[in-house]
Amino acid sequence: GFKQQALTVSTDPEHRFELALQLGELNIAYQLAVEAESEQKWKQLAELAISKCQFGLAQECLHHAQDYGGLLLLATASGNASMVNKLAEGAERDGKNNVAFMSYFLQGKLDACLELLIRTGRLPEAAFLARTYLPSQVSRVVKLWRENLSKVNQKAAESLADPTEYENLFPGLKEAFVVEEWVKETHADLWPAKQYPLVTPNEERNVMEEAKGFQPSRAAAQQELDGKPASSTPVTVASHTANKEEKSLLELEAELDNLELEDIDTTDINLDEDVLDD
Repeated sequence: GFKQQALTVSTDPEHRFELALQLGELNIAYQLAVEAESEQKWKQLAELAISKCQFGLAQECLHHAQDYGGLLLLATASGNASMVNKLAEGAERDGKNNVAFMSYFLQGKLDACLELLIRTGRLPEAAFLARTYLPSQVSRVVKLWRENLSKVNQKAAESLADPTEYENLFPGLKEAFVVEEWVKETHADLWPAKQYPLVTPNEERNVMEEAKGFQPSRAAAQQELDGKPASSTPVTVASHTANKEEKSLLELEAELDNLELEDIDTTDINLDEDVLDD
């Protein structure tokens, strides 16, 4: 029952590590884990660190143990978006595709999710992901799926419908293109985790209704007509710019309406172009 004294006199690294865990001696356990370079020891130390709310140490231990599932749990539980992003990149690099996909998906990086499915040969899943979240990418993924499936079953490959060839089988697809651009613009930035109670659950939303009146940028509209997927970054920038210009013009009109024309000299009004641009 004298564990502290036993830790002091023991010379066996395994015994000392177990005693350090039981006594909650993080520093000693950490040094022994470094010397042992054991994946199991790093996982045990990570559990102890989490129980003591030492999340920085827990993250380091899980990294040494290459416990991507544990890292994902720690990152999401603490609302650490930067950690989730780094985990996605590291997991993809090390071939931990499930964790990489979930990390990208939690950040709303649907394009990265789609490309990951394509690179790993999960073309059916990629097609359904595109159909649900990225309708502008459906045609490209279906073509890849056809090519891959034709090596096994030509007839089955031919039965896959491409929206550009069978538009009648995809009702509302053009409207979905507009909604996709609207979602990319309105979800460009991640919200803090503390805002979760204020966010309407997806099952209670109707994005088709929410996106009514939204006008995609000219570049995005042209790409849709050409049958090419629109790039998210230029569209977002263009849409923000258009909204900003529209807002500025509306504010300017409101200011002009509120002016008392009798109090100013209308012969010397000079509208500065730089002010209008701002």
